[in-house]
Amino acid sequence: MTHPEPAAVHAARPADPEPAAPDGVDTRTVRDARIVLGCLLEPGSAALHRLVTAHGPVEALDRLASGLESGPLAEAAALRLQGRPAVELAERLWERAARLGVRVITPESAEWPAQLADLRHISRDTSSTIDRDTFPPQSIWLRGPHPLGEVAGRSVALVGARANTVYGAHAAAELGYGLADRGWTVLSGGAYGIDAVAHRAALAAGGLTVAVLACGVDRPYPLSNSALFEQIAEEGLLISEWPPGTAPFKMRFLVRNRVIAALARGTVLVEAGARSGARQTLRRARELGRAAMAVPGPITSEMSVGCHEELRRGPDEPVRLVATVDQVLEEVGGIGDLAPVPRGAQQPLDALDPVERQLVDAVPRRGAAHAPEIAAEAGVSLRDALARLPSLALRGHLREHSGAYSRPRPARRP
Repeated sequence: MTHPEPAAVHAARPADPEPAAPDGVDTRTVRDARIVLGCLLEPGSAALHRLVTAHGPVEALDRLASGLESGPLAEAAALRLQGRPAVELAERLWERAARLGVRVITPESAEWPAQLADLRHISRDTSSTIDRDTFPPQSIWLRGPHPLGEVAGRSVALVGARANTVYGAHAAAELGYGLADRGWTVLSGGAYGIDAVAHRAALAAGGLTVAVLACGVDRPYPLSNSALFEQIAEEGLLISEWPPGTAPFKMRFLVRNRVIAALARGTVLVEAGARSGARQTLRRARELGRAAMAVPGPITSEMSVGCHEELRRGPDEPVRLVATVDQVLEEVGGIGDLAPVPRGAQQPLDALDPVERQLVDAVPRRGAAHAPEIAAEAGVSLRDALARLPSLALRGHLREHSGAYSRPRPARRP
C-alpha cells in the first residue's frame, strides 16, 4: 500500500538525494518521521514499536500528531509537541544538528548497525518499563568520522564500576589497549571509572572507541570527561538515541545499556559492586545471545562482588571468566581465535621421563650414592638405573664421581 506523504513531516532536509523507500514514500520523509518519533517518545518504547510496525514511521507519526491515536503514547507525544506541527520540530532538529556538526542515522541508513534489530526479542511482558521497553532505537545521533555499522561490527564492550579500584583500572587498561591494538573497537558508556579507562586505553593504542551516551552528544556528562569526549568525537564516535540538548536522567542510563550490549559482539564486566548498573549491561548481553564475560578480582574487594556473582551463574545463564585479551577474543572472535593455555616457566627437570625423575629424586641431597642404592630408593630396576644414571650425569642433572652419584651444586645467585 502506498502512503501519501503527510504534512507532518515536510521538514527541511539535506540536499543529497535519497533512494525511494520500498513502500513508495521518499526515504528522507521516512527518516524525518523516525527522527521526530525518537524525539517525542523515550527510546525503546514497546507501544511505539508496535505502532510503527503496524503503520510505518510516516503514518505512525501522522496518527500521533493528528490525534488519531489515544492513550499514554499519544498523551506523551502531545506534551512534547505542545501544539506545534511535527514539521516545525523536524526543522529545528535538522538546524541544530547542522549547527553542531552532528549527523543522524535511522534503520534506512546505510551505516545503521543491523545487530540492533535483535533488541526486538528481549522485551518482557511486565510493568517494569526497563524490561518492557527494550526495542531498537528509531534514530541515532552521532559525532565522529566513522560509519557506526562498520565500527561496531567488530567491537567489544568494556563496562564496570564508576568508583573503580587500582586493580580495576589496570585490568580495564590492559583489555582496552590490547583489544584496540588487535583491531577491535572498544565500546563503553563514557562514565567515570572503568568506562573512561577503557576509552582512554583504546585511544592510547591508536584504535577506535565508541561512547554510547545517555544524553545528547553535545552535552558531555560527566562534565569532567569533556576533553575525553572531544577526543573520542575526533578519533572515534560519540552516539546517542536522544537528540542534541537532551539532559542525562538516571533512567536513561539503564535504557542506554541495551544499545551497548546489542552493538558489541560481547560484553566484559571488568569490575562491579553488588548493585552496579554495569551488571545490567551484562544481563542484556546474555539475553541477546552475545558473549558475556567477567574479570575476577580480589575476594576482599567490594568492587569485585558483582563480577563474582555473575561468574557463579549456572549453565542457563553462562558468564565466562576472562583475564586476558586472548581469552576475550576466544569468546568473540572467529574460528581459530583460541587463547594460549597459561603455562609456568620451563624447569630443567621437565624434559625427563618418569623413571629419570624417580632416579634424580632418589639421589641423596647430601653426599653420594651408588646405582644399587639409588635404584632401591627409587623403586626401579638396577638395569634401568645403570642405563639412565650416566646419561643424567652427562646432561647435568647429576654429578658422577668414582661410580657414585650426587646432586649438582646449586647455581650461585648474582
